[in-house]
Amino acid sequence: MTQLAANMTDSRFAVVMPIYEDQEASTRLFRELSAEYGDRVYVVAVDDGSVNQPVHIEALKTNALNGVVIQLKRNVGHQRAIAIGINYVADHFPDMPCTVVMDSDGEDTPQSIRELVAPMQSPKVDVVVAQRKSRVETLRFKTFYLIYKLLFQFLTGRKISFGNFMALKPSALKRLAAMQELWMHVASCVLTSKLRIQTLPVERGPRYAGKSKMNFVGLALHGFRALMVFAEDVLVRVGIVCALVAVATVIASAVAIVLKLAGFATPGWFSVALGILLLVLLQTGALTLMTLMLTGVVRSGAPNQIDYRSYIADIKHVQ
Repeated sequence: MTQLAANMTDSRFAVVMPIYEDQEASTRLFRELSAEYGDRVYVVAVDDGSVNQPVHIEALKTNALNGVVIQLKRNVGHQRAIAIGINYVADHFPDMPCTVVMDSDGEDTPQSIRELVAPMQSPKVDVVVAQRKSRVETLRFKTFYLIYKLLFQFLTGRKISFGNFMALKPSALKRLAAMQELWMHVASCVLTSKLRIQTLPVERGPRYAGKSKMNFVGLALHGFRALMVFAEDVLVRVGIVCALVAVATVIASAVAIVLKLAGFATPGWFSVALGILLLVLLQTGALTLMTLMLTGVVRSGAPNQIDYRSYIADIKHVQ
């Protein structure tokens, strides 16, 4: 362990975590956070509308932790729950030296926080994000995850290799809290924030208890939301591809006409080929027009400010 990392965690820092129907795992995480950092850590636990296993403030008190439990009015998803936690810290503790965002299931380990905050000693780093060294997942998950990363890079021109586990400086915290994109996808918001990002390989821990609430459909929706943050870039790239296809279709049509006039086309071939090429041209033309129109809408649409307090049902503080 480096001296820089130890010094960073010796000061007070906040931990934002979304929790949904995961009382056992979150309670163990509280216990380990207390054992590692004591009263230096301030926990902002966002209960994302849990019904069967709500988080109680006694879980923090029992483990001698400072912090709050924010009860939401309904389930809003872990990305919005994180956004609410970040906005809460930015609103109440804007000068907190460091804010860590992590999941509550144990896969983001408390011990890794020391490693994560170490690069923040540099004045050239605003955000440190954790990149998994290894994934203990099924072959299907790994395959679709690889496809997702390749598709994301192709459509946005950016690489995404990290999730929610990250450490933020006060300036980064305030910037993310002011960004509408944070409510859609946290990692994509960090990418588009223009902040100086440092990636750190971190070992993935085992889940403390229970199973993940995220199914395949939920993961697919999560991926689409990541793309929606870069909707303008995606739309422009799709429009360019459509334009290239249209140009190729026009050239192919011209070649078919030349072959017909030169007498090289077999009977019936020319009409079928030209008909197919015409359909492709019309479809790509319509798609290109729609893409350009949507791009204009995205450009002109001003982001709406979201009041995080409207989602909160109750806030319990450790006395």
